[in-house]
Amino acid sequence: MEFWSGTAFMKTSEILGLARTFDEAGYDGMVCSDHMIYPRELASPYPDSPTGKPMWAPETAWPDCWVQIGAMAAVTKRLRFSNAVYIAPARPLLEVAKQVATASVLSDGRVSLAAGVGWMREEYELMGQDFSNRGKRLDEMIPALRALWRGGWVSWSGENYQVPEMMIEPHPVAPVPILCGGESEAALRRAARLCDGWVGYAYKWDDAVGYAQKLRSLLREYGREGEPFAIMLALLEPPSPDLYKRAGDAGITAVMCSPWMGMDLASGGGVERYKEPIERFAEDIIARVRT
Repeated sequence: MEFWSGTAFMKTSEILGLARTFDEAGYDGMVCSDHMIYPRELASPYPDSPTGKPMWAPETAWPDCWVQIGAMAAVTKRLRFSNAVYIAPARPLLEVAKQVATASVLSDGRVSLAAGVGWMREEYELMGQDFSNRGKRLDEMIPALRALWRGGWVSWSGENYQVPEMMIEPHPVAPVPILCGGESEAALRRAARLCDGWVGYAYKWDDAVGYAQKLRSLLREYGREGEPFAIMLALLEPPSPDLYKRAGDAGITAVMCSPWMGMDLASGGGVERYKEPIERFAEDIIARVRT
């Protein structure tokens, strides 16, 4: 079982200090969440919201994922980095390829890309990307990225993307794992058919196990049973070594955790206020799960 933490809603200036603390405490990784903007006129409905509005305020900071990952990699030694999730089809293919490849090389291979289609039409339109076919484009973007990361003269010819023969450097020394986010049938099938894993949200126990079982079933359907496949999510249950051991037995390979749950994040005190709960969780939970 791997233990990761998110950076959403954290104070941007404190994220690097948190990365150092997680690295020193023995956690496995950190995930970055992604939004470009918050439009004054937001017409796109936020999923699972009774009002259709996001739960966060317009002024909430969403640091660029790959700038953030590059900075965190520079101040850590072993921590790995991914997304929860990166809205890849809202960007041009070559931009995604270049950013992720650069982060992989600078971090010595400590990154993966966790991509999803998102929900905000306004972001797509401001980036000049088509919102209506974003799922189909992500289906094509995944193998296209793998092709563009091979190194040497590379190209891609598909329905949505055309890349003439070119070199795009630096290229990753080893393949960059690609995970998929999203709970729809299409997203789960995309993960099982094309990806190295799936990143979910926060769930009660039965729902979390249900998603793990569904993904394992789809992997069998696509002839991928037995292949390495990551399943990362957060559990809305009281943390305990037994909980995470049972999660591992259920096929969940990584959990996103918030050791400071219940703390007043606006109370001040800088990064130091997180150190004690991070270290306590590592001692009381992580160390016992791994024994």
